[in-house]
Amino acid sequence: MTGLLPALAGANVIYGLGMLEMGITFDLAQLVWDHEIAEMILYALKGIPVNDTTLAVDVIKEMGIGKDFLAHPTTFEYMRSQSQPKIMDRKMREDWEADGSTDAYKRSHDRMTDILETYEPPKLSDDILQNVRSIVVEAEKELGVDGGDD
Repeated sequence: MTGLLPALAGANVIYGLGMLEMGITFDLAQLVWDHEIAEMILYALKGIPVNDTTLAVDVIKEMGIGKDFLAHPTTFEYMRSQSQPKIMDRKMREDWEADGSTDAYKRSHDRMTDILETYEPPKLSDDILQNVRSIVVEAEKELGVDGGDD
């Protein structure tokens, strides 16, 4: 979480995702784990909304002292407004064990494998492709390189 304090101070770059051994080694599974942490940092930067709904003063008055506030429908409705990590496991130990007791690295590695096997980048429009191609052609002219027939 060394990225949290700089982010709170206004930094807009988180450096080193996926890096190990002071950047000598790069690990794609570590990148997946670090990405999730970066998402949590970005979520924290949004702040906590304070309004009539989130304060739930009316619900607190409705429930009264000593009642089960957690069972109220609004609690269930808004409980997922916190960050929703996919790699970090927030299950109770028994549930975690029943699901195979996988550690964070294993879950990160599985997610990395899934991304590598299934991800399809969005298609670029013809306008964007032509623009990129014109940049390449111009650069080749400046460098005196024959781009050949594409």
